[in-house]
Amino acid sequence: MRAAVVTFPGSNCDRDLAVAFEQTGFEVTRVWHKDTSLPDNLDVIGLPGGFSFGDYLRCGAIAANAPICREVKAFAERGGHVLGVCNGFQILLETGLLPGALMRNANLHFICKPIGLRVDSAESPFTAAYGKGAEITVPIAHHDGNYQIDDQTIARLDGEGRVAFRYLDNPNGSAGDIAGVLSANHRVLGMMPHPERAIDPLHGGTDGRAMFSSLAEMLVSA
Repeated sequence: MRAAVVTFPGSNCDRDLAVAFEQTGFEVTRVWHKDTSLPDNLDVIGLPGGFSFGDYLRCGAIAANAPICREVKAFAERGGHVLGVCNGFQILLETGLLPGALMRNANLHFICKPIGLRVDSAESPFTAAYGKGAEITVPIAHHDGNYQIDDQTIARLDGEGRVAFRYLDNPNGSAGDIAGVLSANHRVLGMMPHPERAIDPLHGGTDGRAMFSSLAEMLVSA
């Protein structure tokens, strides 16, 4: 199994994401934002957290127009798996691969703490191992994590099993308590919480590990 983790100027969770993939059986290649092609035979691309390009213009907006993101978008449109965490989620929204927008937290403060999530859809390679309704704890660390989308689209996403995670105690004002959403084919996941920071007991919890092992198990059995 092969994973690629993209690094942008200002990324600060790229190593964490690479380690999470490696510890669950993936061979990881690091990709730079100026690259114009992806490695061959990839199974998944990871877009990490951080502050790409200093969050200028809008969070993720400049990164979404980097040369490598044209290839990421094409990879996803061919049916490839993509995981965007925090700033990576912002980038996925800016590319149009996922619906909605992320705004400044409702309390206008940066929030960094463990947070409870409910798994609202197990209909994806990333969430199947948890099971629908499971409650997990993973860290958040963001200033612009307030996910906004209209009520009609929330209802449609729920009906299609595309709301991956909801906050148990909404920390940022996100519409519908949404913490993570899936693409129409359930192969692209964007989420604000950081599962890669919860894969080792030394992190204080391992609830994020099942996301990476779930994808690995699906790829092995495919």
